[in-house]
Amino acid sequence: MLKHIVWWTLKDEAEGASAAENAAKMKAMLDSLMGKIPSLKGLEVSTTFLGTTTEPVQIILVSTHDDAEGLKAYAEHPEHVKCVDFIKKIVASRKAIDFTV
Repeated sequence: MLKHIVWWTLKDEAEGASAAENAAKMKAMLDSLMGKIPSLKGLEVSTTFLGTTTEPVQIILVSTHDDAEGLKAYAEHPEHVKCVDFIKKIVASRKAIDFTV
């Protein structure tokens, strides 16, 4: 099993919306992927962080896949690509970690 974690900070304003508005739109888009991509076995997306968080972050995604091939299929899936196209317009920074469990 493979876990894919990505966290983003967003531009203060982009695409005519505030960072908070874009985070909500991004979360809804990402949440909607569950059930549309066969290799996506689990998905958690959040915009709520505790004060103990040590990284600048406004939205985080944790997805689960059977293996690296499943992650690749997810990354290349047209529904995911639509999300990425929007995300690239609103994001200031992105960090990611992939690991097996």
